[in-house]
Amino acid sequence: MNLLETELGELKSELIDMTLLVKEQMEKSITAFYTFDQDLAKEVLKNEKRVNGSELKIDSRCEHILALFNPVAIDLRFVVASLKMVSDLERIGDNAEGLCKFLLMSEKPFDPVLIEKMRFKEMTAIVLEMLNVLCESFETDNTKLARTVFSKDEILDEINKNANNMLAEYIRGNQDHEKVMQGIYLLSMIRKTERVGDYITNISEEIIFYVKAKVLKHKKNKE
Repeated sequence: MNLLETELGELKSELIDMTLLVKEQMEKSITAFYTFDQDLAKEVLKNEKRVNGSELKIDSRCEHILALFNPVAIDLRFVVASLKMVSDLERIGDNAEGLCKFLLMSEKPFDPVLIEKMRFKEMTAIVLEMLNVLCESFETDNTKLARTVFSKDEILDEINKNANNMLAEYIRGNQDHEKVMQGIYLLSMIRKTERVGDYITNISEEIIFYVKAKVLKHKKNKE
C-alpha cells in the first residue's frame, strides 16, 4: 500500500467515524425528545464540539491529500466528495443540536396528540432508518443501497409540506398556551428534521458520484 492509499484509507475511516457520531447525535436527540430527558439533550449539545472537531480534521486531511498527492480518477472523486460530505455531516450534527434546544425550551413533555397529528414520530423513524442506510452504504460503497434514501426523503418532504396546516388545525382546537408553544417548537423541529433528510440525500449522491462517476444533483428523477 502506497502513501496515497494509506491517506485515502484514513480519510474514509475518519468519515465513517464522523457519520457514526452524527447518527448517534440524532439518535440521542430523538430519544431525549420522546423520553423528555433534558440531561441527554444537554449531552447532545456538549458533543457538538466533537462534530465540529471532526469536520476540521477531515477538511485538513483532504487539503493535505490534494496538495501532496495530486490524486486522479476515483481517488480524486473521493476526496472531492469527502469535502462535500463532511459539510453535510456537520449540518446534521447542527440540526441534532437544534432539536435538543427546542426540547430544553419546553416546560413539559410534548402532547402525544400533537406529535401524532404532525406525523413527527413517523418522520423521526424514517430519518433514523435513512441514517442506518447511509452508514452501511458508505462503509460498503453500495450505490444501490444509497439510492434507497431518495424515496424516503420524499415522505419527509410531504410531512414537512403539510405541517403548517396540521399545526393551524391543532391550534384552532386548543387554548392551552403551553401546548400552542409546543406546536410552534415542533414545527421548527419538523423543518430541521426535513433538512437532515436532505443532507442524507446529498451524501448518498456523493457516494454514487465517487463510486460510479455519476452526478445526480439537480436531476428530476434520481431513481
